[in-house]
Amino acid sequence: MPENTHDLDEIWPRWKDAVNMSPSRLEEWLDTEESRSVGQKEEDGGESVGHRSGRRILGILRTKRDDLTPGDVEHMHTVVGYVHRHLAQKPAKEDLETSRWRYSLMNWGHDPLT
Repeated sequence: MPENTHDLDEIWPRWKDAVNMSPSRLEEWLDTEESRSVGQKEEDGGESVGHRSGRRILGILRTKRDDLTPGDVEHMHTVVGYVHRHLAQKPAKEDLETSRWRYSLMNWGHDPLT
């Protein structure tokens, strides 16, 4: 039995709630200009942290639960934390459908309008 089984059992339901986009929908989203336009960029101006996380989330979504590594489980915790923190920052007076807030959440696998 993998060493991360207990931790995986704890995070799994929260992960399933936080990541509400299918792998195909997330992959399609990550290929858009809107996806690449948001998020904190590295100093070199390359890929944002959220976009890179989205690619990692895709890998996790496409991995059998029993094959997840401790690193995957750690990233699942990071994703759940980010989604919950970002949801609490919902803008009051913005068109949510095209908001940077929504786009950022979608990079992390969560569409708040779904």
